[in-house]
Amino acid sequence: MESFTGGRASLPPPLADPAAVGQQMHRLVAQLYPLCRSITGNGVRRTLDVIAESIPLTVHEVPTGTQVLDWTVPREWNIRDAYVADSGGRRVIDFTKSNLHVVGYSVPVRSTMSLAALREHLHTLPDQPALIPYRTSYYEETWGFCLSQNTLDSLPDGEYEVVIDSTLADGSLTYAEHVIPGEVSDEVLVSCHVCHPALANDNLAAIAVAVEVAKRLAEAEPYYTYRFLFAPGTIGSIAFLAQADERIEKIKHGLVLACAGDSGSLTYKRSRRGDAEIDQAAALVLRSSGRPHKLIDFSPYGYDERQYCSPGFNLGVGCLTRTPYAAYPEYHTSADNLDFVLPGAMWDTLETVSEIFGILERNRCYVNVSPYGEPQLGNRGLYESLGGRSDTKQAQLAMLWVLNLADGEHSLVQIAARADLPFDAISAAADALRDAGLLKE
Repeated sequence: MESFTGGRASLPPPLADPAAVGQQMHRLVAQLYPLCRSITGNGVRRTLDVIAESIPLTVHEVPTGTQVLDWTVPREWNIRDAYVADSGGRRVIDFTKSNLHVVGYSVPVRSTMSLAALREHLHTLPDQPALIPYRTSYYEETWGFCLSQNTLDSLPDGEYEVVIDSTLADGSLTYAEHVIPGEVSDEVLVSCHVCHPALANDNLAAIAVAVEVAKRLAEAEPYYTYRFLFAPGTIGSIAFLAQADERIEKIKHGLVLACAGDSGSLTYKRSRRGDAEIDQAAALVLRSSGRPHKLIDFSPYGYDERQYCSPGFNLGVGCLTRTPYAAYPEYHTSADNLDFVLPGAMWDTLETVSEIFGILERNRCYVNVSPYGEPQLGNRGLYESLGGRSDTKQAQLAMLWVLNLADGEHSLVQIAARADLPFDAISAAADALRDAGLLKE
């Protein structure tokens, strides 16, 4: 993995054992997996408490009824237990076995009813009969259970006891931030959603990757300030944006992380701008990696990038996933479990995020102070400094590209992309030329 390089210092090199780091991230996923999360409630708070064991967090509580942009913070939902029991008292659907069994935000229920009446509140996946689906009803007061089609097919007619021991009451929405100060106040935003229960890839793997990135940044002196946001999807990022006010203009780059641990290849979704600096850096990293990957254009559907990229904000925020949302059969089902998330895949995502941020840290625009004709590099000792290097020809070519495109309008990442040369080569050439007095920022 390429180390980040800031304005003053480089981030520490990655740990020598990728397998150990991958396993460490997987352990965090496993620790978070049993917690029942939703867009509000104690499950979110317990999740943030676990994250805070690794990195310090500033927690925000936004009271029920607070207007956040065009939305209103809903009542807080908490659940203690839920089940459907047959006439013999056997739980045929049991929240304590999987918190996917209850439709998120279900209102309290305590009743006895026939299977026919109960069926109106049951959700299955007939095409995936062994799996439990994930369903929510945040803004409509109702209730329901999710179960496998196989379980539903096995239920005999009869009376069933139905219990959902939940509360829906005034409270607050909870989100948290972790900020690492940089040399400048301009910010890189890293955003993860923390609202999904028992879905290991669709949010927990990304949280684990973000925590690991933050831990490495904490040991460095980065150029940018990094703001890590752990918030419920949609309403959480909207609450953050509504409360950020004057800080919004400081967000120069951003990355939404999700689906970070499956075996699929990496996918980067561009920001609404399409050519934001983070879009260019991500494209350069993925194309240079030699790994299978996809670069896709922005659409107003997906994760919280659609909030950051809404036209009023139009921030340079992209989204990095492995297999994108809804594009793998395990998505929003009980199959998105701890076995589905791979330590090696999370390491690969971590490496990619690190490389993207490493480019952002070093990306600059320069001006050639001797733009009329090609300056004599030999007289300045630049050719001699390359002697004996295995990449001498590439290094010389990188210097010529930088000199030609250092017009104040092309950044180093743009030069690297146009020259089809590694960013490291372009960055090193710029450093040498700057030190020789041929470039200025």
